[in-house]
Amino acid sequence: MPPMPPASAHARPSYGAAAVAGAVVLLLYTLTLAPTTALWDASEYITAAYTLGIPHPPGNPLFVLLGRVASLVPAGSVAVRVNMLAAVCSAFSAAIWFLVVERVLSSWFPIRWTRLAGASVAALLSATAFTVWNQSVVNEKVYTVSLAFFAVVSWLTVLWCDDPDGRRADRLLVLIAYLIGLGYANHPAGFLVGPAVGVAVLARRPRTVLRWRLILAAVLALGLGVTPFAVEPIRAAHHPALNEGEPTGCVDRIGVRCTFSATTYTRLMANVNRDQYGKPSLAQRQAPFEAQLGMWWLYFKWQWLRDSTGTQPGTQAVLAMLFLALGVAGGVVHWRHDRASFWFFGPLIVTVTVVLVYYMNFKYGASQSPELTGVEREVRDRDYFYLWSYSAWSVWSALGLVALWRALVDRLRLTGTRRWVSAMPVLLLGVVPLATNWRDASRAGEMAPREWARDLLNSVEPYGILITLGDNDTFPLWYAQQVEGVRPDVTVAVTSLLNTDWYIRSLARQPIVAYDAARGPAAYRTGQWTMPRTPLLSLTREQMDAIPEYVDLRTPQLFQAGQIRAVVDPRRLEYGVPVRSDLLVLQMLRDNIGVRPLYMARTSGGYLQALGLEPYAVSQGLATKIMTAPVTASADLIPVRGLGHVDVPRTRALWAEYGAPRAIIARGDWVDRPSISIPYAYISSALLLSDVLRSTGDSAAAARYQGAALDMARATRTLDLFSDVGSPAPAPPSPSADARRGTPIPVSP
Repeated sequence: MPPMPPASAHARPSYGAAAVAGAVVLLLYTLTLAPTTALWDASEYITAAYTLGIPHPPGNPLFVLLGRVASLVPAGSVAVRVNMLAAVCSAFSAAIWFLVVERVLSSWFPIRWTRLAGASVAALLSATAFTVWNQSVVNEKVYTVSLAFFAVVSWLTVLWCDDPDGRRADRLLVLIAYLIGLGYANHPAGFLVGPAVGVAVLARRPRTVLRWRLILAAVLALGLGVTPFAVEPIRAAHHPALNEGEPTGCVDRIGVRCTFSATTYTRLMANVNRDQYGKPSLAQRQAPFEAQLGMWWLYFKWQWLRDSTGTQPGTQAVLAMLFLALGVAGGVVHWRHDRASFWFFGPLIVTVTVVLVYYMNFKYGASQSPELTGVEREVRDRDYFYLWSYSAWSVWSALGLVALWRALVDRLRLTGTRRWVSAMPVLLLGVVPLATNWRDASRAGEMAPREWARDLLNSVEPYGILITLGDNDTFPLWYAQQVEGVRPDVTVAVTSLLNTDWYIRSLARQPIVAYDAARGPAAYRTGQWTMPRTPLLSLTREQMDAIPEYVDLRTPQLFQAGQIRAVVDPRRLEYGVPVRSDLLVLQMLRDNIGVRPLYMARTSGGYLQALGLEPYAVSQGLATKIMTAPVTASADLIPVRGLGHVDVPRTRALWAEYGAPRAIIARGDWVDRPSISIPYAYISSALLLSDVLRSTGDSAAAARYQGAALDMARATRTLDLFSDVGSPAPAPPSPSADARRGTPIPVSP
């Protein structure tokens, strides 16, 4: 083993140059920043930050605190402020990787500007890898904050490896322990760097683990770092609008006794440990391990060219192999030229690749091996779980590219600076992801999710209840209501959370907000709307808690409420049995006849039919209203198979104010295919109007709606979802409820 270079052999870190690199990356992210919310978890996290609420388990208390501070910055909208938090964190991480690569090159590249060039490549690659870039321009996850902690702990560990016996070495280890704990308070991924830190300590100074005072100080620092979790029971006791998991024993009012109770502890631990997810043990593989590695490889290919159209598979594969080889070469040169920091970075790469793949234990990816049928799949692509992996791999890829540059320099017969400059074009490979990922990673001008939320809420009459199924037809609505104040009079009830006890209590507490006709759609400005005075559910808290998780019925059952006589067919429900959410939806229908209109989002697929409510259904815009008596056809109510009847005048009036169709067409693409049900809801609605109007003889209007449908279909590449635009519009595919949150528990037959 070659001797370790002393700390003095390394040049002083170029913090100023790293800051410039980070600023350039931040400028890139600002240019491609989402101007508002996005699909999946973005709306949930922006809402949690703005309201100081609690998002899904583990609750991410540190993110909520940081996000709340970001939301108060007096610049831009609330969404832009929170999105900028993601951008700043990732730009900071890129600056840290700049320092790490410069540090590795310091004993190998004698000329400072060459080290800075190599470090700049690392910053660029790590910033423009698709998943990192795409997650850095909207706060869709808390992982960019995790990446910042991940990077700074890496840098501090590298500094410790330089001089493990120095006067600041112990303080660095204690600080590292504190930051790991603090990172965990943001997300459990904060612990990802822990194993690599441990290996580095054992490799560089194994006797460190025998110093009990230092170990005790590190443990205390780690414990101090996780203290933001104390925010959860305190805030939950105030019952904020977003209070997922409700980790408090204070049901009616906050107090010392209920805060420090066994119930609070149990609920908080369930939240922190993510009991709600119900993931199987690691011994029970959800897919073959080689398939799980295949998922990682699929997403690795995305990093260098996100070919969402599927038109460049060859180029994508070549680039992936190139950057894989560069990363391997970077690991080799790291080992040869900077053994001290390799003892940290090498184990880190193993942890965030093979070990992380094994630990996550995913099903087949949503986009993985589409030719396979009959396999369980994740409801969406999970590339964001490997953000740390691809970011760290970019560091080694940059080192590999710099090594290639050095090899070319050594072969040139020139002298001095001319050799380095002549070989520099090879570094342009580091610009490849910037060019190939810009279109798909950028979220600039992406307004459709915000408009979708407004359009769906405005499809519901004042004081209505809107039944939704999962993330994408729910979270944007929370954002619109809580952050932008759009239609707070509507009660959104998501079935994937109705299966939990805490969500039922949350709905029961929801205040009744007066309808603001001036801010509502024109279709509702002439009606007389009476504010309800009765609670959403007639059940007591004890009755809510007593609702079973499921009712094991094998034959169709009759549901009666007023004039409604619906046959609930268990065989048509998702798990073959009525579960708690189904029972509660029917209870809400029974309790609110003549009090609140009840709607189902058009993205709910066949849920309406499963509950036997199609004879009572009237489609109005993007939602379907359940009437209190069987619907009969008229000039305005046109029967459509699978949808009940369509209220043509109301739907046309609502459509005239919808903003998402224009936003979808302007965007010109829909990268995230698992959420395709959102644009397709509009496409199918436009086709439905076209078909109905054509049948009534209004060919000119029918052609306009058909044209709008075709424009959206071209923009989102969904022409393959229907073969004949003149045929009745099929129902939009339902958005899968994310299996992480309170989905029904399958039962044995």
